[in-house]
Amino acid sequence: MRSYLPRLVDLIAILSCLASCFTFANETAPQAIPQSVINSLERNQIPLDTVSISVSQIKPGRPGKQTAKKVLDWRSGDPMNPASTMKLLTTLSGLDILGPHYRWRTNIYTDGVIRQGVLEGNLYLQGSGDPKLVPEELAKMMKDLQGLGIQKIDGNLFFDRSAYAQSVMEHNTIDGESLRAYNVPPDPLLYAFRTLSFQLGKSRTADFIDISYTPALSQLKVSNQMQLVNRSCDNWKSNIRFNLDPEGVSNTDQPLTAQFSGAFPSACKGVSFNVVALDANTFLTQGFAAAWELAGGTWAHAPVGKNGTVPLAARLLLQFEGIPLSDDILDINKYSNNVMARQVLLTLALEKMGKPATTANGDLVIQSWLKQNSLDFQGLVIENGSGLSRNEAISSSQMNQILLTARNLPVGDLFYNSLPIAGTDGTMRNRLMSQLRKFLYFKKKPEARIKTGSLADVRAISGYVLSKSGKMYAVTSFINHTNAWKGLEAHDQLISWLLEDGPEPKHAR
Repeated sequence: MRSYLPRLVDLIAILSCLASCFTFANETAPQAIPQSVINSLERNQIPLDTVSISVSQIKPGRPGKQTAKKVLDWRSGDPMNPASTMKLLTTLSGLDILGPHYRWRTNIYTDGVIRQGVLEGNLYLQGSGDPKLVPEELAKMMKDLQGLGIQKIDGNLFFDRSAYAQSVMEHNTIDGESLRAYNVPPDPLLYAFRTLSFQLGKSRTADFIDISYTPALSQLKVSNQMQLVNRSCDNWKSNIRFNLDPEGVSNTDQPLTAQFSGAFPSACKGVSFNVVALDANTFLTQGFAAAWELAGGTWAHAPVGKNGTVPLAARLLLQFEGIPLSDDILDINKYSNNVMARQVLLTLALEKMGKPATTANGDLVIQSWLKQNSLDFQGLVIENGSGLSRNEAISSSQMNQILLTARNLPVGDLFYNSLPIAGTDGTMRNRLMSQLRKFLYFKKKPEARIKTGSLADVRAISGYVLSKSGKMYAVTSFINHTNAWKGLEAHDQLISWLLEDGPEPKHAR
């Protein structure tokens, strides 16, 4: 018997190994994924090895002491392209580092003097990257200037963009769509996202097309040559032709004409046509000039706007503060604004490492913040902080750790409230409406607050789900595949499963 004892021991060891291996396989098997999700992925020809899912139940606890337990884990450690869900890392770190009450400052200097209501001299605008310098904010700035006793300006405009490195302001795109608003590059003096927004619709009083636009520009006129046709509003853009004359203009005091031609469907009640058609200096010069005129101010001559640093001899006229960071974060996450997210990243660099701000320095600030929160994110790649990138990478498990970290930070509730609510607002406004209707009469309604992300070949979700029994889950899922655009259904199935308290013990790890 002794001669067989070693073999018996070896056999027991082998069987033990097989048992443990089988247990590990069961824990990571695709069966742990809800069947409805698997069915959707199979139906849309999305292979499981191109999908990553991480779900954790967040346990209630004292502030700063909440923990999480994994309930579903599929390829959650693999770095993947997160598309716009990367904004969660940028916005949470921004809120925690800068504080929710942080405000960007736009300084206005002059090399002249004010005499009898006339500013005799130039204005120098020095920006720090306010991402929400929109017409309403510019109108407040004009009132503040008038409060200094200025009614007329006899001078030109100079724009000091020294807060940012030149490299981050270059207009590079990943899809070649340079006229699309989502591709606007960062700018320390970004005005109205540098985007002209035209509103088109059939006139209420006659059979012609009304066209208006925002923001107001001092030298822009609209030429409407479109024909009203009896068609549905589907694909209305395909029959519209837009041209800006003169095209590619950079002479800021030159009149511009926005020409619209083609066919416009009568069924359209009102649509927006957004375009980035002007260089930054022209857009800001004409926007500033128009805002000054709308406020009742006048010019000695139409101003010309140029790049230029503030002279040492110039004096500060006005320090204008924008809206608080917490309000900006709401816009970034609800509506997935790329350039706003990029400017938050650059602001981290500017505030913590000085100017000129670079993306690399913003990356260093976030990496330091992660370490301070005991987060070691191997494989993390931050290219611009917005997710509008082919190179950015993070794992679904790491993203869930960000969601848990948020619950333990003083800014956690602000962050939570900034996420789109399924069936209600933001990029989730039209998602899960039928599923949520089931809970219409619940005393405490389940909800899903989910940041979405999409690129060609990428679909992503990340956020919180409050189930019908009151449990809170952190959920992240990435799909990186050519059929990813078909993955919306699978992601909705995953969220629905959680709303219904999907993770029963048999699903848990």
